[in-house]
Amino acid sequence: MRKLLIGFIVVLVIVVILYFRFRAPHGPIGVAYAGNRDVTLWNSTAQVREPVATLKYGDRLEILQRSQDEVRVRTAKKVIGWTEESNLLSADVWEKARDLDARAASSPIEARGHTHAISNLRVDAGRDSPRIQQLSKAVPVDLIARAVVDAPAPNAAAQTAPTSTAPSESAPPEAKKEDWWLVRAHLADKTTVSGWILGRFIDLDVPAPLPDYASAAGLHIVAWFELAHVADVSGATKPQYLLVGSRGPEGQPCDFSLMRVYTWGAQRQRYETAYVESNLCGMLPVKLTQAATPRGDVTFSFEDSSHGAAETRTYVMHQTVVKRVKEPGSAPPKRKNSHG
Repeated sequence: MRKLLIGFIVVLVIVVILYFRFRAPHGPIGVAYAGNRDVTLWNSTAQVREPVATLKYGDRLEILQRSQDEVRVRTAKKVIGWTEESNLLSADVWEKARDLDARAASSPIEARGHTHAISNLRVDAGRDSPRIQQLSKAVPVDLIARAVVDAPAPNAAAQTAPTSTAPSESAPPEAKKEDWWLVRAHLADKTTVSGWILGRFIDLDVPAPLPDYASAAGLHIVAWFELAHVADVSGATKPQYLLVGSRGPEGQPCDFSLMRVYTWGAQRQRYETAYVESNLCGMLPVKLTQAATPRGDVTFSFEDSSHGAAETRTYVMHQTVVKRVKEPGSAPPKRKNSHG
């Protein structure tokens, strides 16, 4: 009799466990959002199953049940189905993604480009940050802001053993840095999504002939801007460009260290250098203002820390001449104007 009772209790426990294992609760246990453009909901977790719905990025879902790496969810239309949890964004990540969208929408565009490989958009700059969405190749992106973070440490097994046995006699290796950009991506369905992306996964769509000039000068272009337009002998107008960039590898502490202004030379029918300035420690954004005067002067400014403390540098371009507007207490301007 006692063995029969113990057996009954064991069976009852198993039944209760299975009941709560496979029975979804009446109410949701959480909220999530579709994290990809096409998320399929399935009628079960079995290998042989049928789709019941397709979700779009950002669709709000109620989480009803979790089973290992899959979740049972309910859509706004009351459709219930299963999907992998990796297809979803938590409520916290979704709110951060919305904040990034708002920031990107209200910030000036520093450059434009496109992804040249499959790339992950993340909540923050860094490879360990939660992923918002994965972008395919050739997705147009607007570049909003730059950040520098430590690159992942190399595999310890691949590191070379130190030649010195005295740790105090050798400085620790300096951590490598990498560039990240806050971007607004323009998707194929005409929607946009914002997030941080590793800078080396972006190709800039720099207008010709600026890439040739930068390449000849050994310059890495960071951003560029149309300042104004000048008339050509053909009657058409040509843009005048401000280009900012840097030399050396990624991970530089300053957003840019050099700037150049190019104007169209109607006589030679080519772009010519109107202004050069080096040894900057410029930080984005570069702010442009078009003066509401018949002269049509253009003013641009940015923060610079080349002399230690941050200061605002302001410049005015009148026709083809660029001059720095000296701020009270600022360092004397060092500039070079040329037309070659």
